[in-house]
Amino acid sequence: MALSLLPFPYTEIDNGTNMALSKPLAEAALQSPFLSQYLRHLPMDEIGVPDYYEKPSRSLSDLKVRNLIYPIKDGLFVHVYPGSGGGRDHHIAIEPTTVVDVEELMPQVDERLVAWAEEIGRIEDKDEKRDLLIRLVDNICSTDPHVTQSRRNMKIIVGPLELEAIKYRVLRDKVGLGVLQPLLLDPYIEDISCSGAGHIFIEHKIFKSIESSITFVDHDDVDDFAVWLGEWIKNPVTVRNPLVDAVLPDGSRINIVYGREISKRGSNFTIRKFSDTPTSVLELVDYGTLDYTMAAYLSLMLEEGMNLFVVGATASGKTTTLNAINAFLKPNAKIVTIEDTPEVYVPHDNWVQEVTRHMSGDAKGSEVGMFDLLKAALRQRPDRIIVGEIRSIEAVVAFQAMQTGHGVMSTFHAASVEKLIQRLTGDPINIPKTYIDNLNLALIQSAVRLTDGRAARRVLSINEIIGYDPISETFSFLEAFRWNPARDVFEFPGYMNSYLLEQIIAIKRGIPPHRRKEIYQEVKRRAKIFEKLHREKKVTDFNEFFQILTEARRQGLF
Repeated sequence: MALSLLPFPYTEIDNGTNMALSKPLAEAALQSPFLSQYLRHLPMDEIGVPDYYEKPSRSLSDLKVRNLIYPIKDGLFVHVYPGSGGGRDHHIAIEPTTVVDVEELMPQVDERLVAWAEEIGRIEDKDEKRDLLIRLVDNICSTDPHVTQSRRNMKIIVGPLELEAIKYRVLRDKVGLGVLQPLLLDPYIEDISCSGAGHIFIEHKIFKSIESSITFVDHDDVDDFAVWLGEWIKNPVTVRNPLVDAVLPDGSRINIVYGREISKRGSNFTIRKFSDTPTSVLELVDYGTLDYTMAAYLSLMLEEGMNLFVVGATASGKTTTLNAINAFLKPNAKIVTIEDTPEVYVPHDNWVQEVTRHMSGDAKGSEVGMFDLLKAALRQRPDRIIVGEIRSIEAVVAFQAMQTGHGVMSTFHAASVEKLIQRLTGDPINIPKTYIDNLNLALIQSAVRLTDGRAARRVLSINEIIGYDPISETFSFLEAFRWNPARDVFEFPGYMNSYLLEQIIAIKRGIPPHRRKEIYQEVKRRAKIFEKLHREKKVTDFNEFFQILTEARRQGLF
């Protein structure tokens, strides 16, 4: 199975009794015996004393040498350890089992737990199972070396750190996702990727591509782990069924490819992490994805029911942006989301979340696809339909929904407005060209390389789809916003020139034609509100931002 290998020799070092540690790191080590033990083995004379961050910020991506520790869920820690010779940095999960070897003890513990296997398996609730396992380990193990000889046959005598490590290991493997559990508990990880034998790689929100300390020695280990993963998610992989797409209990997406017949490097898997709280628009402004004026513009568009596609390539941040701007939808709206795997988040109370059902074999006739759910959604009288991703013929129903007055939002794979229209009007989607202007907005997003070499995500443009000329067979659209890559700033060519703002939004808001330019003042006003909330009030949390907008709307301020 998988091993956790440290990028340095694990030998105890005299680090001056931790006197060189910063105050926050020393306090964390005081609270966590296994973190303290880890620091005693760390070669600080080679890499220096790690910095400690309670909540690491994106600005840390600029560090030339990354040597830092931060806490994650369940009392664990992560050490971002500097790579040697310009190689990848390392992601080390600091767990109780990192500092205490319980490999020889675990078979004994597992042997004793077999007696309760039926009771453990019967419990579905994770908290109940966790409590039972802790009680069982306390019955099996003892830290008292003076127990009577008669009870020694019933108890496994261990040290305090060993007991903590055994409890952690039992919970990690029987309730969590085994060696991968710390990676799922790290909120700064976006993707977990195993390409075969060797190290697991991580896409980190701050440090991008780094190498995990988790490794598979050979192909057989990866095969065994892939089989175990399939059984754990109740979607087994076999030679006959080597491809599995599923959703983990926390909402993360997992894809497993099994065997060397279809993958030359052997079994592999990828987990796309699900975030508990979506990234807010104000956080996207922090990251440079868009600016306050663009956010203000989008807030007006979505408030007034405009249809919008977030368009871009894989890993361009489409779903992140879609979730962020969902906060602009009216709080009393009824929202229906339709997805293959649940990634869209809506903060509204009246939210219907629907997911496709895939079957195999004889049950294939009972599948429920995106097309079926989208048709059903039209009967539910939604104010807004959000499709996780439009790929094929479901686009036809989406455009029919637009024509009947339902607001539609979705993500779509394309690189530009022209490519978007080509894909929509070509095979296999074949949307009639005269329907295209039902889509009001196309937000184009991409992963880019900045002039200083840093990787980033940027909204390249926000485009207003105006219409189709059947005589010249051409589409007209207006670039309301565009990103200037040379200066890494956003320009507003649609200022005093926006078709949607002047011809649609201004009219919807009751502004007479001779005063329609006043709508741009509303965009500016909203941009200033967002900036004040962000810069002065320090609001960044998605749910807090939504609640503020809801209250502002209730008071007629927004």
